[in-house]
Amino acid sequence: MTSVAAVILSWNGREDTLACLRSLEGEDVDVIVVDNASVDGTAEAVTGAEVVRNDRNLGYAGGMNVGIRRALERGADAVLLLNNDVEVEPGAIGALVAATGEAGAVCPVVVFADDPERIWYAGARFDPRRGYNGRQLTRAIDTVAETERICGAAVLIPRQVLDDVGMLDEELFAYVEDADWSLRARKQRLPLLVVPGSRVRHKVSASTGGEGSPDALYYSTRNLLTVCERHAPLGTLGTWRRRLVAIGAFLAQALVGSRRREGVKAVLEGWRDFRRGRFGSRR
Repeated sequence: MTSVAAVILSWNGREDTLACLRSLEGEDVDVIVVDNASVDGTAEAVTGAEVVRNDRNLGYAGGMNVGIRRALERGADAVLLLNNDVEVEPGAIGALVAATGEAGAVCPVVVFADDPERIWYAGARFDPRRGYNGRQLTRAIDTVAETERICGAAVLIPRQVLDDVGMLDEELFAYVEDADWSLRARKQRLPLLVVPGSRVRHKVSASTGGEGSPDALYYSTRNLLTVCERHAPLGTLGTWRRRLVAIGAFLAQALVGSRRREGVKAVLEGWRDFRRGRFGSRR
């Protein structure tokens, strides 16, 4: 029988974290909450799970890696990574375990928390030659399907795969680290799967203020360019074409947001730090 450890990463999301924990009640999983130095009492409010407290915000990649290491120390055969702003529907974990087989990772279908009939993720495209983070697939699926990019909000990864592919890239801090990990797994010819019988409800980027927030735009700009150039080097012309496509796409996203000036500034800051090779936290 496969032993599963669920790692929930929290940063100032007390109520979301508690809701995520409630959704796991009755599931046969070992639960670990990794708290990225929250100041809202999250760590103190958690009961019924081990809490690992980081003394500073390590971002998604660093925080999840802390949880993964602890899960493996506790003997987990597979690790389920969960954003604290997701709620797991009944039977979701069992369906993931049943579909694992020889896969590198298995993801549930992710739906919007406020509109569960609307799919946010049922797989995604990702081609690092193109300069954008890949179109997320939002159509319903009836059978297990292969995906080019996992979803970091909810993904089950077997222990052996973590040993072979490695952890998340902590330099990236947040955003696009799931695409980077996916490319590394795909290079080892490990299938990445989405399981229709498994669903989670997601509040979508709650910890950074939403997908179009300045922080999300900053990290996405910097990290996407980094990951694309790392995995798909092109000639000078191709590299600059890809850079312009990426920056243009993020600027367009910033301009349709509610915080246009801050968003544009964040994209340009992400571009600047990419050029400088500055990684880690934005602040």
